Amino acid sequence: MSDALQTHTPMAPTSELAEGERVIAHFTGDTATYWRAHAWMAAIAMALGMAILAALGNAHIWTGAIGGLAAIAVRAFYLASDEVKARWDLTNRRVLGPGTRSIPLEEIAVTRSLLGAVQVVTEGGDKHLLKYQADPAAVIAEIDRARGVATGPSS
Repeated sequence: MSDALQTHTPMAPTSELAEGERVIAHFTGDTATYWRAHAWMAAIAMALGMAILAALGNAHIWTGAIGGLAAIAVRAFYLASDEVKARWDLTNRRVLGPGTRSIPLEEIAVTRSLLGAVQVVTEGGDKHLLKYQADPAAVIAEIDRARGVATGPSS
């Protein structure tokens, strides 16, 4: 298959390291965090489905729970293999994401925890998610340490 027709995105960084650049840490999704997040999504989808059916006057509101659970279960099992394999590398100069994603450390404005993920926001407003991190605070501390930024309890 030619590169032009290939639709699969690599789940690890493919960017070349610059001269003098070295990888400090790797971050991948955590399986337990992935399944926990999907359990919460399923609970919310089930409640929402039931609430919508109740508001519409449907006598069989329990079907909303089954529909919500089924929708999230299909999503969870379909995406699990890729989402947990996604790898981000922290170097002494950049955060490298799956494929050719590259975030220079000096362009990072803020790192913060967002529902089991780490959000990296650049000075230009670009947002990147390191999803399903077992310990988002440790990932943030590692990135901020590489940036030369002190990490406090409010991060």
